[in-house]
Amino acid sequence: MSPKPTAATPTLTLFRGFPQHDRYTPSPFINKLETRLRIGGIAYQVGVGSPFTAPRGKMPYIELQDADNVNSSTSPTPPTKLGDTALITRKLVEDGHLEDLNARLTPTQRAADLAVRALLEDKLYFFQGRERWVDNYHTMRDTVLASIPYPLRLVIGLLAYRKHARTLDGQGVLRFSKEEAAAMRLEIWESVNAMLVESRAHAANNKAGNTSGPFWVLGGESPTEADPVVFGFVAAALDCRMAPETEKIVRGFPVVVEYAKRIHDRYFSDFKCWRD
Repeated sequence: MSPKPTAATPTLTLFRGFPQHDRYTPSPFINKLETRLRIGGIAYQVGVGSPFTAPRGKMPYIELQDADNVNSSTSPTPPTKLGDTALITRKLVEDGHLEDLNARLTPTQRAADLAVRALLEDKLYFFQGRERWVDNYHTMRDTVLASIPYPLRLVIGLLAYRKHARTLDGQGVLRFSKEEAAAMRLEIWESVNAMLVESRAHAANNKAGNTSGPFWVLGGESPTEADPVVFGFVAAALDCRMAPETEKIVRGFPVVVEYAKRIHDRYFSDFKCWRD
């Protein structure tokens, strides 16, 4: 599905926070935004960036340089920085650079799409944050802060741990036992798997045997805004030492892995796939 722009597409730089540009990141939100850009057919450059330069203090973010300014003989205006994946997508849709994936949905389908996104972004995210920053803190610290010298890494890691622990305690996830949190995390992934099993069956029936391409979480013929979110979380889980229980859960659902692999094959052929 390609965008139907109403204006010249600006030069877009995506800041991912990780130096590797040819593989998925542990952040489902970075994977989500990159997937959304590729589904929409927008060319983009890649930068590393950091939360200290991000407009909302978190990754990912983008910079937009107006196409007219790039080609102007006068000094171009500074690029526009945008943060938050949902707001970035909305802005690109409103400006005509991305097609609205949900434009053809009924109100009920829109609600279902929103519910899937909320289930992962506003609930699963916190359970997985606990698994990474609390249950597997040392692995998480030494992975995401690997570029920082070890003595300083201890200090920054402790500050990050305290910040995440406060957030998780206020949100409520840290008030469950480890076993209770694990059961709730599993329940979410079971729900995602059930939706994808049904969607895959629906796609197989409608494609008359041509089942090599992606199938989509709501069971339609094209992706909705929920699909970059689901794929972003799955891709982040499939090769993640910081969240071994989540990786085990996801790999235990063959249809979920197949869903992600088909999207990978169509949109990310230049990326290294997760390990088998």
